[in-house]
Amino acid sequence: MDTPKFNRSLPGLALLLVSCASQGSTDSGISSPALREEVLTAEEQAALTPYEVIELLRQGNQRFVRNDLTLRDHSAMVRRSAGAQYPKAIVLSCVDSRVPVEDVFDRGIGDVFVARVAGNFVNPDILGSMEFACGVSGAKLILVMGHEHCGAVKAAIDGVEVGNITGMLARIRPAVEAARASYGGAARSDNEELDDAPESAHVKRTAQEEFEPEAFVVRRSMPWADATQEGLVFVAFGRSFDAFEAQLIRMSGAEDGVVDALFRFTRPVTGGYFWCPPVKDGKLDLTAMGM
Repeated sequence: MDTPKFNRSLPGLALLLVSCASQGSTDSGISSPALREEVLTAEEQAALTPYEVIELLRQGNQRFVRNDLTLRDHSAMVRRSAGAQYPKAIVLSCVDSRVPVEDVFDRGIGDVFVARVAGNFVNPDILGSMEFACGVSGAKLILVMGHEHCGAVKAAIDGVEVGNITGMLARIRPAVEAARASYGGAARSDNEELDDAPESAHVKRTAQEEFEPEAFVVRRSMPWADATQEGLVFVAFGRSFDAFEAQLIRMSGAEDGVVDALFRFTRPVTGGYFWCPPVKDGKLDLTAMGM
């Protein structure tokens, strides 16, 4: 049965309809929204594959992005799951209050185990929890979910030492040091480019103002991944190909033998370039093509 959608431009009306509606229908004949009450059963859990769970989480995240979360009767779901639980997955997440795991994946009571720790790192307690979730309770998937602007990671980068936080950050610092050694870039959480960064640091090899003439491009990198591999898609926009080519030559070390530290942990696979005609008087200027 489809869940009725309220007009989000009338929040007061939507609230009134929800709070005044009794089960079944109201005096005005308006049906109350159907709430999900079912919880996952042992048979349903056993039939799931890890790939199916990933797809369910992906679909739930899309609903979260659309602000279209499933309406649930939490009281009924608590009662139905009181005797046993058969979650689909266990999610390792940060404690950050801005990342509510169940909402992010549109999951309800009994759907997922959630382990949370600042910086979402693994220790023996978390590993034991994961083994319980999968080995004892039958969860089909372990998902580690990071997020941007993590306070714990920033504190580990900056070397913060405060009470019990010090010991917690010690578990994050090895990853920080590994990234710092392989990348050779900025070493503070404020992302400032350091004057003492090594010559191989990507921020130095591609500093646009260090070229003659300046190699100015607008650039963005976007991560991608599938079931077997991952990487970055790098896109740059410039007035000509010259600026981009100058940066690539310097990154490769062809001029001075200093190779960009970026290539220590990644490698280019493919590439291409495209010409975009300029706009003149509100129209595309195709004179360069003889048109």
